[in-house]
Amino acid sequence: MYYCLHFCTYTRTQHTITKILNKVFLILISLFLLSFIFSEFKEYKGTATYYGQHWTGRLTSSGERFHADSLTAAHKYFKFGTILKVTNTINDSVRYVKVNDRLPKSSKFIIDLSYGTAKELNFLKRGVIPVILVPVDTVKIVK
Repeated sequence: MYYCLHFCTYTRTQHTITKILNKVFLILISLFLLSFIFSEFKEYKGTATYYGQHWTGRLTSSGERFHADSLTAAHKYFKFGTILKVTNTINDSVRYVKVNDRLPKSSKFIIDLSYGTAKELNFLKRGVIPVILVPVDTVKIVK
């Protein structure tokens, strides 16, 4: 015979069921909390601009040389090497870029893209477009 805090009696079956329900409850709570930990694949909305071709050959913050035709970008917080899915919200074109440079913290843009990326996203004439960024890999944001 098992006793609870209120001196009620449990049968062995009731005690076993209670233990199982407690384990199920703990597993569900754990899954719920883990969903917040792995929710880094959220969308970031903002405006994007691009580097001009005159920056070709200069060193980026990561130490790589900038190439106007490469699919690279500058971002304020993502670690170097992070792959981002960039979606032009005007025409829904998508390109994947690698972060290899830093934007100043005071920049009003969410991302600066290379000339080649801007060309593929079709916004060379506009200069600035609204975009949605989604990190593709699991590199966390560093602030």
